[in-house]
Amino acid sequence: MSPPTSSPARDSAPPPISPGGTYSIQASTVSVGCKIYIRRPGPDGEEERLAEILYIRDKPVNSYGRRSAAANASATPEDQWEFFVHWDSFNKRLDEWVLGSRLVLTRDLEWPRPKTTGEKKTAGAVQKAPGKAPRSLLKKATTNAALAASPTPGPSTPVIGDYVPSPSPAPASLKRKTRPDDEEEEEEEEEEDAEGDMDAEGEMDVDGDGEIENIELSLQESVPEPPPLSSFSKEQEIEKLRTSGSMTQSISEIARVKNLNRLQIGKHEVDAWYFSPYPKEYAHLPVLYICEFCLSFFPSPMMLSRHRLRCTLLHPPGNEIYRHDDISFYEIDGKRQLTWCRNLSLLSKCFLDHKTLYYDVTPFMYYAMAQRDSTGCHLIGYFSKEKESAENYNVACILTLPQHQRHGYGKVLIEFSYELSKKEQKLGSPEKPLSDLGLLSYRAYWAEAIIDLLLDCSDGELSVDDIAQKTSITHADVMNTLVVFPIAHKKRL
Repeated sequence: MSPPTSSPARDSAPPPISPGGTYSIQASTVSVGCKIYIRRPGPDGEEERLAEILYIRDKPVNSYGRRSAAANASATPEDQWEFFVHWDSFNKRLDEWVLGSRLVLTRDLEWPRPKTTGEKKTAGAVQKAPGKAPRSLLKKATTNAALAASPTPGPSTPVIGDYVPSPSPAPASLKRKTRPDDEEEEEEEEEEDAEGDMDAEGEMDVDGDGEIENIELSLQESVPEPPPLSSFSKEQEIEKLRTSGSMTQSISEIARVKNLNRLQIGKHEVDAWYFSPYPKEYAHLPVLYICEFCLSFFPSPMMLSRHRLRCTLLHPPGNEIYRHDDISFYEIDGKRQLTWCRNLSLLSKCFLDHKTLYYDVTPFMYYAMAQRDSTGCHLIGYFSKEKESAENYNVACILTLPQHQRHGYGKVLIEFSYELSKKEQKLGSPEKPLSDLGLLSYRAYWAEAIIDLLLDCSDGELSVDDIAQKTSITHADVMNTLVVFPIAHKKRL
């Protein structure tokens, strides 16, 4: 059944609506871009909430995702499809995969607004068919990471059939060259398998010269604005990352479909928020198991328990530079601890949307905060910092793990980064733009630091430069805070 026909769309024209009961999943009516009501667990039981469909795939079959007999018996024909949806009026981090049986087919289906003639021409290059993604340029990234893995698995590396996954992609010194004929054949295969593999692909590729590349979808025609982003080349992206931290410049790096469901880290089990380029063999697991000390990842609890018998690491692999009560800070050099820092990057990408995973961790220092108990030092959060920043960033990436959020640890991480700036006698600022949670945390810290400084001042008056020099907060951040929080006034001459 095709969507209802309508006159050429205008900005004010309402989207076409299909009444409930006039469409079905089997007839391939529900497609990408449609808005439909879906059953969702709520505080008062199950509720029906409007959601937009972003991606459709056949339900994957994974050898490690075992299902019980009861689950198989309760499966319905609609469950052969999975839909990646964005809940209306909800944050993007709550986007999730849902089974077809959760769709409410008895309520109205809202179709995307009809495109004008000019829009249809450019949209054809992005979407070929409903529910299917365009030719995936990212499949090669995960394949390269698997092929470049070490042929001899280490003690923390699980063996899965004929494939030996690595805890992290191979360093840039390993090269992989492909003949032009092989590339054409590989592109044809990627077009056929784009729907099944898009959600499990990595973000990096290794070219013939052994350099790390960012894979970008061709969105220049469909996304003409902003020009600086659409015209950003891979070489410029790499150079930007090497000189200005880990902030992605590519829109396609952000618009990824989440490929993991849940993560178990120690005794905590948390939901993944965003896409992270773990190997595709781990993409459809109900739970991905992560060693809380070395951050290696495993598809089953049995493999994790076997790893823990051999893993001797009980704290982040660096120098302990600060301790107070049961909280410790460890300084880790990305050049010395490649595997651990790359595993940390993979884990943090599950909860950070606007960062790109850059496997060259050697230019960064990592400061991990851990909580000690009788079993070891458990990771709470971390921030990374460039060894030499051209723009005086004192934080490249900062994260408190979800299970430890709302306990004040984020403020401790921010304050520690500024204490390091004071030791270096420099003004520092985090990479911009900040995430939504990061912006709230930094604004709260800046406001508190400025107010404390004003309260300690005898006359209660300080210039912006005085505040910046005493707190190591840049003048721009001080001015921004004073504008957001009206705690300053102009001095009359």
